[in-house]
Formats: sequence, C-alpha cells, structure tokens
Amino acid sequence: MERRTFLNRIGSILAVLGIAEAEWLSLGNRYYQALAQPSPRKLALLIGINQYPQIPVLSGCLTDVDLQRELLIHRFGFQGSDILTLTDEQASREFIETAFLDHLGKQAKPDDVVVFHFSGYGSRVKLETSPDTMQNALVPVNVGEYAQNDKIVNYILEETLLLLLRSLPTDRVTAVLDSSYYAPSTVLGLKIRALQESVAKLAAEELDFLKQLKTQKLSSAPIVLAATSESNQPAREGLFSGFSAGLFTYALTQYLWEFSPATKIQFVLSHVENSLSKLGSKQQPELLSSQKNLDITSLVPDNIIGAEGVVSAIEEDGKTVYLWLAGLPPQVLLYYGVNSRFTLATTEQLVLRSRTGLTAKAQISKIEGANPLQVGQLIQEAVRVLPRNINLTIALDTRLERIERVDATSAFAGFSHVSTVIAGEKPADYIFAKLQEIPSRYGLFSLGGELIPNTTGEVGEAVKSTVQRLAPNLSTLFAAKLWRLTENQGSSRLPLKATLEIISGISPRVVMQRETIRTVKSETSIKKSLSTPHSLLPTAIVPIGSRMQYRVENQSDRSVYLILLGLNNNHTGVAFYSWETPQEPNTADTKPLLKQVVIAPGETLTLPQTNSASEWLISGPACFCEQQVIFSTAPFSETLAALSTVKYSTAEQQPIGSLLNPLDVAQALLQDLHNASALKAEMNSTAADSYILDVNNWASLSFSFQVV
Repeated sequence: MERRTFLNRIGSILAVLGIAEAEWLSLGNRYYQALAQPSPRKLALLIGINQYPQIPVLSGCLTDVDLQRELLIHRFGFQGSDILTLTDEQASREFIETAFLDHLGKQAKPDDVVVFHFSGYGSRVKLETSPDTMQNALVPVNVGEYAQNDKIVNYILEETLLLLLRSLPTDRVTAVLDSSYYAPSTVLGLKIRALQESVAKLAAEELDFLKQLKTQKLSSAPIVLAATSESNQPAREGLFSGFSAGLFTYALTQYLWEFSPATKIQFVLSHVENSLSKLGSKQQPELLSSQKNLDITSLVPDNIIGAEGVVSAIEEDGKTVYLWLAGLPPQVLLYYGVNSRFTLATTEQLVLRSRTGLTAKAQISKIEGANPLQVGQLIQEAVRVLPRNINLTIALDTRLERIERVDATSAFAGFSHVSTVIAGEKPADYIFAKLQEIPSRYGLFSLGGELIPNTTGEVGEAVKSTVQRLAPNLSTLFAAKLWRLTENQGSSRLPLKATLEIISGISPRVVMQRETIRTVKSETSIKKSLSTPHSLLPTAIVPIGSRMQYRVENQSDRSVYLILLGLNNNHTGVAFYSWETPQEPNTADTKPLLKQVVIAPGETLTLPQTNSASEWLISGPACFCEQQVIFSTAPFSETLAALSTVKYSTAEQQPIGSLLNPLDVAQALLQDLHNASALKAEMNSTAADSYILDVNNWASLSFSFQVV
C-alpha cells in the first residue's frame, strides 16, 4: 500500500476523534497541500479485496490492482507516488471514502487525470427511504463489522460513488468497476463477484455521508466503465496460468497495452467484449453515463505505439531482465513458449527463458553500441513460439459424484487431444457438468456457465456415453482454440485492414473494423485511423437475411494470402471457400477446386466477390458468430490441402460454408504460418516441437457479431 504512514494516521484520527468523513473534508489537509505538484497531474485510487471475512474469498482482485497499476505507470505515465492502493484489510468503507476525499478530492485540479478502480464483491440492499427498491452497492472488507446486528450492512452505495466521482473538479475522470450486483442461487464455472441481495439496512454513517454529498457542487462528468450491462449478469474472474484476475479488468488492460485507445469508448468496449467471449463469459461491459458518445480523453497513453509488456527489473549482470507481459492476449499467454522473442526501440531482442504468471525472465541479445537497458522500456512481440502438444482442457464440475468424475476422466482420456482437470484447480477451456433440471443429464458448458448447443446427453445416459457423443464438438472447439492462438492484431507488422460490412443500398454499412497498428505506421496515420467511424454498439448486430462481405485492404509492399475460419453459435465450424471453376464443367466426376486468395500490394479485395453467384447471406436461427481472418506472406498450401480432402457437392460450393474437418484445418493453418517464418533455420532446435510465428509474416484479426 502506498503512503502507509498517511493512511495509518487517517485511521488513528478517525478512530480516536470520531470525525465523520464529511467533517474531515471541511478540515482541510495541509499534508497534501505541502506535497501538491503543478497541474496537470495523474492520480489514481485502486482498490482490490480478495480476503473477505466470513464470506467466500475471491482470487483475482489483487491481480486486478497490479494490472491497473503497471498499466498506468508504464503505458500512461502515472507516477507511482500518485497511485494509492487499498487491498484486503485496508479496504474498509471508512478508508475507501477517506482516501477518495483526500487522495483524489483534495489533490485533483482542473485538467488533472483521475482513475478510480474497484475489484471486489457487489450486492443489492434496501434503504429505509425507499423500501420497495433495491440499490446497487459495493462491498468493502468490513462488511461484517455490524455482526451484532445482522440487519445492518456496511456497504458503499453505487450512488455514493457516482456522486464522489462527480464532485471532483476535473472532467478527466475514469472509473472501472469490476464487480456486479446479481448472485444466482447456483453458480457453474468461474467465480462471480456478487453477493445475494440483502434485506438489511445500510449503516447510518453511510446514509449521512450520502446526504452530505448530495449538498456538494457536482461539476464532473466521469467515464464509468462497469463489468456488466444487464442487472442479472454476474462479473466473473478467471483462473489463468499461475494467477487469477477479473475477466473485465484483464481484457480492458490488455487492450490498452496493445492499442491506442479509440476516440469513442464504445469502440474500446467492443474489443473488450470480444475478448470476454473468448474467455468463456457472455458478460457485456457498460458505460454508465447519460452521454453515450463520450471521448476517452482521460486515457491517452504517453506513447501512442502499443506494446505487449515492459521491462520490470534488470539483474546485476545486465544480461537477464524480468518482463511484465500483460499486453499479450489472455488465451495466448498460457501457451507462450520458451524462445519467444521481443524487440525494444533500440532494436535489441529479448529471448524468453521462463515465465511465471504475468512475469517472465528473458535474456538480452546484445547489439554493439546499443544503449544500456532500462526499467520501464516497452517491449513488442517479434516471434511467438507455441508448443505443438496443446490440448483442449475440460474441467469436471465439483458437484459431480466421485464415480462420475472417474468415469468422465476415463472417457475423455480416449481423445488424444483432450485432458481433464477438477474445476477451479487449473485453467480450463470448458466444463463438463450436470444440467440444472430433474431428471438431470450431462452436458458441456462454457466457463461462464452457458450450455454449448448440441452437447447434452440423454436422460439417464451414462457419463461415458455422453462423452463419446461429444467427439465432433470437441474437435471443433479444439480447432477454434488453436486458431485463436494466432490472434495478433496488436503486434503484427503487416499493415492490413479488414472491414465487415452489410451490403445495403448505395454503400455498404460498416459493422466492425479491425486494423493492425504498429511501428510501420506514423503517429499521424494512427490518429487518422482511430478517427474513422466504427460500430458504436458493444456487440455488433447483424439481422437475419443480411448480405455480408469483408473488405480487405493490403497496405503493405508484399502480396498476402488469406484464410477465414470461424464458429457459428459456438459449436459449428465454418470457413471461407474460394472455389475455382473446373476446366471441364460438364464432366460429372470433376472435383471442385479451391484456390489461394491472394491480395496484391496496395489492393483492396471484397470477400466474397460481389456477384449474385457467390453472395454470403446470413441465415437463421439467431446465434453468436466468431470469425478469424488470417493473413500470411506465404501461401496457405497445407490449409488448402486439408480443406480439399473433404468431398464437396456442387450444392455445398458456398463462399462461407461448413468446416467438416476443423481440427485438421487448424493444425495445417499453424503449420503454414510456421512455414512462412524466416527464422526456422535459425531456431532449428525449437522448431521440432513448436510452431514459430514471425510477426513480420502473419496477421490474425478477430470478428465477433450477434445474428438476430
């Protein structure tokens, strides 16, 4: 905790003198006046609570604080001394509100930047003034302080927090709330950050404080980002490789590491929601503001060029460094292999030697005449090394009987690419559990507890039989896991832009746009790109019956090849097929041929080609679609060969069609990207059991949209 002495002093004063927060505000604060720095300044108050007394502990809230702190210091230029953190037992209601008033309220001046973050439980509570309605509230660590009267709780109302934020004298205020207020009676999958609704009363001190705040002058219009948008959506935290974290905080901070924030906050949220869906959660983040087109002016990085991490420490020998890798996509970090490489602005390379959680150790590849390495230098991905022996990991729900878990473990072991763990003990991709119905049956669920369509067994069916019928589903889900590992919109050095459009009227309507933005572009061109209109909805909506196309721009000086793979409704594989008309179309035995999709330097291509014979129509039913558009400087020879092994009828020759052998295609895709890398000979010892992917030779862009 920063400035521990100061907070201890605050606690002593409040405890001994019994001074309420509103009174404390009026006393003035010479301590901070003496330390005041010239404006503009960047201030942050970060709160995370894992260890709650007498209620189930959380796991990722302290990591959230670390994620935010490292981001603010190394990406946005905050001084460590201006970031106050309250964690676990320090995060009482009194300390949170007092720290807000003094660290933020007393110090902030017009044009200063202020960031507030809370990770912990939320809940709902009734007030005496409005007994018929439930109010959202954040749960501080001293929730049980009034145990002698279990009808009183020590919560901080969301209304109180919003008033505090609005009372600050600057408009450059951003708050992040990784919490939620709805707790279902049964929870499957990832931990949720919500307690059951309380019929208790709120502590009198909190009500008095709220009353005082309502008399204050409110001038600020803060940006408040909430982890969920629907009242019944729980905010979840994930178990990753060696650490836990709030899904929303991790996805948000990862995006802000790799990218320069878009002009409109909705564009940021669309990227974050895309990441959340890959992490197994359907939660939709929300902007809590009456102004829905807010510019995110309070979060402008010092360096507009993004990064995958930062040098966090240097050993005395000057050859070994420690890295903070919060900028890598979460699904990629788990498999980020030894010998992966990063570059610095000095063109030096760092070679990854080991990794624990978000921290890695790397060796410096020295260059003659280069400046000494410094803590705080941003690092960018150069070479991604992925192991070839990746599995699909299925978590077995702890509510299964022991014999059911034994049978499931045995049955899943029959698949060469599937492994099992006990839910909550290790990272996983999906959950095998019973449906909440009577009589019950088994099924496969996302980590967020959503049933995967067409994965349920029959009533009374044995575990082994249900697992065996999952074979095609497991193959498709594993394939999707593999092609997601190629995602590198932030780090690719191939300048490309892909736009998903609905063909309508005179000009197409943009649904979503993805673009690689890295050092190959100037700062001016990046700013221009970010000003381009984008979809303002967190989730892109596509009506059934729409005619769709991708518009792809190759802004590089090399020809690039393209492949498109995806999932419909999280279970059916699809691919883009570029059919070539046979030379002898009247011959009955002529096999349809697939051709490479190649885009010349500086050219723009629409997929499929705009003509009635090859149009892409969105059919029902309503579903959630995810597609990966992948580019390479070398042909997708192995991938096309894998696609061609399936016999297609003339009726199946659609531009976007079913992917019948998804796992073969996904493995061939990774091999093609590996083959395109120029480093295979140099890293020959690594190539045998790994895929080596060079950011100069590939780009992989992710698109997710809702069909309604």
